[in-house]
Amino acid sequence: MRVLSSRTCSIFGLCAGILIALALPVGARAGTVTACTAIDLCYCVNTDVRIQIDANVARVRQLIAEQRKHDKAIGYMSIPLSTAGGSYFGVNTDVAALTKDNLEKRFGANSAWILNPGAEGNLPPAATGADYMFMWTTILEGPKGLGEDFDFFYFVGPSAFRKFFGLDGTGDMGKIDAYFEQRLATDPNLKKAVDEKKVSKRTFRDYYALRASVAFSYGSHDEWNIARIIDERRRGADDFGIANQLSILFDGRAAAPGTAEAPIASGDVGRCIN
Repeated sequence: MRVLSSRTCSIFGLCAGILIALALPVGARAGTVTACTAIDLCYCVNTDVRIQIDANVARVRQLIAEQRKHDKAIGYMSIPLSTAGGSYFGVNTDVAALTKDNLEKRFGANSAWILNPGAEGNLPPAATGADYMFMWTTILEGPKGLGEDFDFFYFVGPSAFRKFFGLDGTGDMGKIDAYFEQRLATDPNLKKAVDEKKVSKRTFRDYYALRASVAFSYGSHDEWNIARIIDERRRGADDFGIANQLSILFDGRAAAPGTAEAPIASGDVGRCIN
């Protein structure tokens, strides 16, 4: 949510499984099984975290049900979270929280609720991107594979990151450099990521100036395809049809029909290779 270095570390930037994986034959990982969902997406899931995955699916579904009692529209926010490609998990979770607040203000907190995956993951450090995406796919597809618990997807684009950094179109890279220096001096987790060479001032600046959006996220690629598949299923379902598809928004605006219905490259989808 990748070659080993990024897929294993996808959500929280944790690489505990690398030494074990390197000791195994190519294509094999200990304690994994192919798990497929109702919409026929399959992931290579870590059996050691399956109990936690199932528990979190039940917990998040209960959260959604509680919001439904208040007659709210339910949205899922797709956003890059991992320390990968120059980004930093701490910044991404801050942007996720800010974006959730802004969206609920935009639509009205009494009328809409946004599910923020950065706040509701709750899996152990051993979990991989595939584990997270199996969990989110199961939640998003709903009990009948029609996404019936949701009303819309919101895919985070560059504007959310511009707002977070206070970018105004003048010297934006310099502003990001300054933010990096300030945060590096106060955030031990960022310093640790820098010391471990997962991120640097240059890669941080370039990512947030040039690439910060779902377009560069493995998990968000899968989530786009999940939304597309659910809408395809809804179009063919008697109880839904075209008029009752899930809304798909990107960077604040509704995606055009041709865009919303187009598949994109997958991220963590894939069966285990034995």
